[in-house]
Amino acid sequence: MAGKKLGLIVNPIAGIGGRVGLKGSDGLEIQQQARALGAVPLAQERTAAALEVLHSFTGELELVTAPGEMGELVAQKCGFSPQPISGPQRDGGLTTADDTQLAAQAMQEAKVDLILFAGGDGTACDIYQAIGSNFPVLGIPAGVKIYSAVFGITPKDSGELALAFLQGKGVRIHEAEVLDLNEDAYRDGQISTHLCGSLTIPYRRRRVQNQKVPTPASEVVQAQAIATDVVERMTPNQAYILGPGTTTRAIAEHLDLPKTLVGVDIITRDKLLVSDVGEQQILEMLSHRPLKLIVTPTGGQGFLFGRGNQQISPRVIRLVGRENILVVCLASKIAALRGRPLLVDTSDPKVDKLLTGYVEVVTGYREKIIYKIAY
Repeated sequence: MAGKKLGLIVNPIAGIGGRVGLKGSDGLEIQQQARALGAVPLAQERTAAALEVLHSFTGELELVTAPGEMGELVAQKCGFSPQPISGPQRDGGLTTADDTQLAAQAMQEAKVDLILFAGGDGTACDIYQAIGSNFPVLGIPAGVKIYSAVFGITPKDSGELALAFLQGKGVRIHEAEVLDLNEDAYRDGQISTHLCGSLTIPYRRRRVQNQKVPTPASEVVQAQAIATDVVERMTPNQAYILGPGTTTRAIAEHLDLPKTLVGVDIITRDKLLVSDVGEQQILEMLSHRPLKLIVTPTGGQGFLFGRGNQQISPRVIRLVGRENILVVCLASKIAALRGRPLLVDTSDPKVDKLLTGYVEVVTGYREKIIYKIAY
């Protein structure tokens, strides 16, 4: 690996809106709102998890970074001696799409062997707009909504795949689509994506996440069957955290209760207690009554936690308890995984480990399977 150059770009505010229930981080107004709600960015922490894999090769690897919070600082904290590119150093997360694009172009001109970037779909679009699809890049998942197939399954997977690519250890090159979600529509409960383009990434099937797949209208009947089963299981006066998704929405509809499609709600059999909650609201309710959790994995990707439901944080999961989590999923979505496990990526390795193993998954009315969870 001697003589290899790795580029690093971090979107420092990626994912800041997730745990506070803002469903994204695009735009200064949303970022300020997230901070006012007590949100803490996790992009640096998730970048560090990827760089940790590369730490033993600090003497053999030249690390070229964006300045300051966009890569230089986290690289230094991880024991590297990075070479920052020239450019503005913006503190406090006040970076722009232009900063990302200029950094990517500079790294392409510096002839790095691979650009590793931390962010979400918006950051991936910025990278594509800057350098197109003819240069190898790889994403560290750090955003709220990650529909694109250009990210490692976890930050550690991104680091390990980058290392294998730089070492020339049988990693093939793959062109993957970059999708972005309209965040304003998403906050209104509508899924509206557009194709930005494609990026060229190093690829291994079990290291890179799949593209997010929406639920077809034809599967409504399956979701209704699951809802009937779940409602029969529900205990009177017990409160339930209901995660986002069309399958969980069918449960609320069966109870004749409103449900935010892409948000997290708390219900009982009889009423909606709180709508579209963030982490702190869930923790406050947990402080005075026990809650159970009903969650469904993302279509095509299989993530139970860590993609689009960051409001259900590691603290929430610990307090709820693994034994009080009910997983529901359409049988067709399980089949589409082709034997791949359900995934968790909560940003807390101990909680990820707690969740692993086998879990009962409700797939229809009085139908269930036992399926594996991994991280």
